Amino acid sequence: MLKVDIVDEATSGRPPVRWQLEFLDDRPTLRELILGFSALSAAPQRAVDSFSRNGFVVLVGGRQIEDLDEVVDLSGGAEVTFLRLVPLAGG
Repeated sequence: MLKVDIVDEATSGRPPVRWQLEFLDDRPTLRELILGFSALSAAPQRAVDSFSRNGFVVLVGGRQIEDLDEVVDLSGGAEVTFLRLVPLAGG
């Protein structure tokens, strides 16, 4: 089991929420990361769909990951940030 530091942030300015998730594999795909993160709510597939529609971005160790099938190396203890994008008012 690998414990991964997760940060849930939003561009709306709300304070980030931090916690840890456990993964069996230290090299999951981005899709597996999103499904693990969203398993805390009721709609994992909806989270994957939201990512595909640019509803949020995922940063691993400060680097943006864009491909759902990209393998992410978590073995070095990289922090994973889920940054929710909030549309600008009036735009």
